[in-house]
Amino acid sequence: MIITDLSGLEGLIGGQPDLAQAAGAYDKLMAGAYAGYDGWLRPGRAYDGALDRRLKDTAAEIRESSDVLVVVGVGGSGLGPRAVLDALCSPDYNLKKKASPNIYFAGDSLSAPELADVVSLLEDRDFSVNVVSKSGSTLETAAAFRVFYSLLRERYGDGGARARVIVTTDPEKGALRAFAEENGLRSLPIPPDVGGRFSALTPVGLLTAAVAGEDPCRLIAGAEEQLASGREEALRYAAARQRLYAEGKSIELCAFFEPRMRSLCEWWKQLFGESECKNGRGIFPAGAIYTTDLHSLGQCVQEGERNLFETFVRVTPGERLALPAWGYPGDGLDPLAGRELSLLGGAAVEAVKRAHMAGGVPVIGVDAGALTPESLGALLMFFETACAVSAMMQGVHPFDQPGVEAYKRNLRGALGL
Repeated sequence: MIITDLSGLEGLIGGQPDLAQAAGAYDKLMAGAYAGYDGWLRPGRAYDGALDRRLKDTAAEIRESSDVLVVVGVGGSGLGPRAVLDALCSPDYNLKKKASPNIYFAGDSLSAPELADVVSLLEDRDFSVNVVSKSGSTLETAAAFRVFYSLLRERYGDGGARARVIVTTDPEKGALRAFAEENGLRSLPIPPDVGGRFSALTPVGLLTAAVAGEDPCRLIAGAEEQLASGREEALRYAAARQRLYAEGKSIELCAFFEPRMRSLCEWWKQLFGESECKNGRGIFPAGAIYTTDLHSLGQCVQEGERNLFETFVRVTPGERLALPAWGYPGDGLDPLAGRELSLLGGAAVEAVKRAHMAGGVPVIGVDAGALTPESLGALLMFFETACAVSAMMQGVHPFDQPGVEAYKRNLRGALGL
């Protein structure tokens, strides 16, 4: 279960987090206040036995037929699967010798060089494409899919191309759903009542995990356990955020103390940014990877303007590595020889926390324990629950994103579409 630590607020907060208000918002959420948007609260329903078999069979076919899987999606459709893959398999997944295909991501920008780089990686390699979009009309995704589907047709012909496409989209409507049905393409559903940034625990994120050799059921089990037992921890986080915002802390710097969580950090930024920042209000979500980013942002955090607070996210990777006895003279590490690097990392968390608190920066702690599929599923659910509750406490709709839709309309208008 995820643990929220509020000891880093002591002496730096004027009032107490309103846990009663957070609990009231949560009860309204669970009672259906946002029916039609709350399917993510029932991950087991969205991922039943039949879907589990479909997803695992699809993953097995990709693993057997392809050297590469290209995942095409933007926003939650790209960040969700990438966050899961990197957290469980590390950002260097594609460099390691694994039995499963390499996995590349595309369609999250309109960059020609970026797409060309991915295309160049597919030379002389069999590949499949998973296109992920609820509507099918998102410009970045549609443009990238055209590139890769055309390449599939050139290499394998129309029939072969159709056999190598997996469409993850709305089960009933939308341009991609119509395209999949017209062409007999394999498809996986995004539940209609689950928005993109809340979809990591649906086939959006689970197919990629399965292709990489992870068991999606373990992620779902962790999410369900978090829902059943971790409610209070998520509410403590939501209430603390809103208390700090009320006291003028308008920026949250969410720092992950494990580099393989970098993509999860990007997912977190979208989750909170699109859910809360509306009507001229909201906490600006910024992210960092500590201790790496302490060498670029540490001075700003320590002595800059006091308009921010931090959230420290800790996990314990399964890998063990000890500090060798040998070192160059004067490196000062001889007393630490033989100690696990994870112990050094834990000491770093506490040292940074003390330093930043002394500089007037409140720190919320979020500890997910050992990094496993179950704990990752729990962490995703923890943040989704806290985000929805926090937005409700702030008085905004947690599940729409009118600002994003405005940019999409303007872009299509500029292109004459």
